[in-house]
Amino acid sequence: MKLICVGRNYTKHIEELKNDRPDAPVIFMKPDSSLGQPGQPFFIPDFSSDIHHEVEVLVRINRIGKHIQTKFAHKYYDQIGLGLDFTARDVQLDLKNKGLPWEKAKAFDGAAHVGKWFDKTKWSDGKNFNFHLNKNGETVQQDSTANMIWAIDELISYISTYFTLKIGDVIFTGTPSGVGRVTRGDVLTGILEGEQAFEVNVR
Repeated sequence: MKLICVGRNYTKHIEELKNDRPDAPVIFMKPDSSLGQPGQPFFIPDFSSDIHHEVEVLVRINRIGKHIQTKFAHKYYDQIGLGLDFTARDVQLDLKNKGLPWEKAKAFDGAAHVGKWFDKTKWSDGKNFNFHLNKNGETVQQDSTANMIWAIDELISYISTYFTLKIGDVIFTGTPSGVGRVTRGDVLTGILEGEQAFEVNVR
């Protein structure tokens, strides 16, 4: 199973981190060892003092595909979910300043959380989904996949140009604005179309 992540896919998030808008999707990977266990807390690692939450809509691939055309991409997933891409922002900034890869900031143990899966046709047209993240009961991130720069089907097509998609692979489609630091004792709750998708305690 691969965890394939998309960066800089919401304009307001690009602006809040003062990044350049990319000409193509920014892709990076997380190993399966970065996946937190369901029901377990997220433990802040000792090597960072600035871990940020990034809520994202997820897609789970249901068939093998390579060089998938956008018009056929919808056939390669039937479930969506909501998850967290935890980022060691201080580590990431240091790596970026040195022109180095991000893995230490994005792919450490526990850096990914996957919530419940839902049938993509459960709501609306099965393409655009509203979601938000609450931290200690207060909404800190909120958006819709309708505002993504690259839609889900476009992402699947683009990613499959470089990597063969296999059954069970998970795509993190990008985070909206509102990312912020987590501290011990925080409770993070993800809501997808009004339904709770996950709750994570920070330790």
